[in-house]
Amino acid sequence: EHSTEHIYNEIAYPLVEGVMEGHNGTIFAYGQTGSGKSFTMQGVMDPSSQKGIVPGAFEYIFESIQCAENADFPLRASCLEICNEHVQDLLGADTKQKLE
Repeated sequence: EHSTEHIYNEIAYPLVEGVMEGHNGTIFAYGQTGSGKSFTMQGVMDPSSQKGIVPGAFEYIFESIQCAENADFPLRASCLEICNEHVQDLLGADTKQKLE
């Protein structure tokens, strides 16, 4: 019954703040097909209250980087899909490559 904005603010935002302080962070979406995992993670851009966790986190990270002075921010992101015991990085160079 909550917007993705509410879920981002309550669950993801504290994690993303930790990432900006140098900690690793993971958001794990788990559930059966059709339960709303993709929508919660991706959302839709209009209305902005339904923007997903990933766009919200990226927006916050890149805004923070723009405001920082004399700092270096190496970024690495992965989006892993685990299905039928096969793991794939959906952001990798070869999205069909199965990972160990």
